[in-house]
Order: sequence, then C-alpha cells, then structure tokens
Amino acid sequence: MQNLNRRQFLSGTARSLAFGLCASSLGLPALTRAQAASLSWANLMPGFTILISEYLRAKGLDKEYRLNLREPTTYASVGTYYNDFIAGNYDVCIGSWDTFAARYLAGVKVQFVCGISTGSMINILTPSGGEGTLEALKGKIFAAPQSSGTYRMMRAVIKELHDIDLEQYMRVQNVDNPAAAVTLAMADRADAVLSWEPNISAGLVKAPDMRVLYNAGDEYRKRLGKELPYFGIAVRQEVAERDPELVQRLDQAFGACVNGIMGDVDEAVSLTAERSGFPPEVLKLAITSGRMALKHLSMGTPDGRDAVRTAAGFLIRNGSLPRELDDGFFAV
Repeated sequence: MQNLNRRQFLSGTARSLAFGLCASSLGLPALTRAQAASLSWANLMPGFTILISEYLRAKGLDKEYRLNLREPTTYASVGTYYNDFIAGNYDVCIGSWDTFAARYLAGVKVQFVCGISTGSMINILTPSGGEGTLEALKGKIFAAPQSSGTYRMMRAVIKELHDIDLEQYMRVQNVDNPAAAVTLAMADRADAVLSWEPNISAGLVKAPDMRVLYNAGDEYRKRLGKELPYFGIAVRQEVAERDPELVQRLDQAFGACVNGIMGDVDEAVSLTAERSGFPPEVLKLAITSGRMALKHLSMGTPDGRDAVRTAAGFLIRNGSLPRELDDGFFAV
C-alpha cells in the first residue's frame, strides 16, 4: 500500500510538474506582453505638457485605449527632459517634432506618432507702445531662448516667409526660458521677445497692454494653407516594435485627449490647472484665444506626414536640419 501510494504520489507529482511547466511556458508570452505594454512617460513643469498628461489621466483615456501608462515623471529642466528620452530612460515623450527629427537624423531610434498642437503657440510679443511690424524691429533688442527648437523654427519661418534673418536683422539677446522672455517684455527691457503658450497668455493677463506682433502658425497657414506642426508624441522605436498595435493606440488616445480638451475647455482647465503651474484664467485664455491651438495630426495619414515634411523643408533650407526625413521617422 505504501509502495502504491508512493507510485501514485510520484506519478501525480510528475503530472503536476508537467502541467505547471506547460502553463508557465504558455503564460510567459502573456506576461512579457503585459510588461511590454507598461509604458513610462514624462511631463515638464510648468507648461503645456502637464495639460496633456493630466487630462489624459483624469479622463481615463490611457485605460480606454489599453495603454498601461505609469505615473509620469515630472521634469523641471527642458534639456534633461529631452535627453532622458533620447537616452531611453522613458518610452513616450510629449515634445516638439523638430527636436525629435534632429535626434532621429543623428541616429537615435525614435519615431513620431502624431502632432497634437500647431505653431500658433509660437509668438513674438512686444511691450506696451512697442513696434507694430517685423520690419520696424531692425536693429532692436529681440529676446529669445536661442537654444530651443522653437527659436530655430521661428527663425526659419521668418526667413522663408519674409526674407529676414533674425540674427542679422535684430540684436538677439539669449534668455534661459520662454517665461524669462515675457518678463523682459513686461519690464520694457526688450523691444520684442519670442515665447510660446501658455507663457504668452500669462504675460497678457498681467500686462494687457502688451501686444502679439507675430504668430508663427497663423502666418504659415496664410502663406501655405497648411498647419505648422509643433508639439506631438514620440515613442522609442524598440518599444513600438514590441507591440505592433501600440502606435495606433497611442495615436488614438492622444487624438481623443486633444479633441476632449477642445470640446470642453472649462472642464479641461478645471482638471489640469492646479498642476500646470499656471492659473486657470491663463490656461483658458491661451486656448480660447486660438493661440494654444490643439489639433491632432496623425502620422498614419499622408496629410500628417506631408505637413511635417513641408515644415522640415523650411528647417533644412535654413540649416536647422541636415537633410530630409525618411519614412522611418514616422510611426505608422
């Protein structure tokens, strides 16, 4: 009886082990898929990226589109924010398309999923009583964050549309960030400044006599009949390759995010203003003025890719990008 029990025990154990190994081998791919779908991302305080990340999370769009997004890491430094993405320290980044393009052309494996805002966010602001045209700024002090991709984009647009090189036409004074540029305009210590939303609206709320002299997105649209892409979503290529459906889900989720914000601005502001670093009235003014124009532009469409390639042509002709973008840049 003891021998029989022992044989039964051994037989049962063998079957259990076999079943367990089989179940484990079947379960490993599912576990791998679950781990691959867990995505790290980030935002930048203060500013626009907080609006996007907080709204998406508050509305549960990550869950709706099966994106296992972790809590975003919050950065204070623009340089560190981008450098950590390029280094592979997180998977999904909200940023300017031209920054991603420059890194891609330098050999970094990143891909652009979609645009979520237009160049209407980029503006030249003048102090109260300041000049009324670009041409009148010849020889005047122009404050701008020269290390930013936004500066390079504005410089290329103005050179292309008006044949004015900012650095030859004006006395460009470098500042650390877009908020510092607006502060100089408010203090009347520069004849014009380059900044972008929500910083523009923050300045106008405090000093309503300041004036928006030039809006990059509006001027671009008037001349070309197209939107100037600005902020968008990029993903590390190796992350996208692990999940063939990831790009589509990211595209859909951020498209729904943009449409939701524009569909109910008051709700979006109430959900995000506390963490954005800007008062609710500033965020609302930025959006309702049309300057912080949120628009989804999928790289899965010919129109989306064409919009980016057209804008890239401006930067190439003006030395800000080394060559044309190939199909590998676009996450489709």
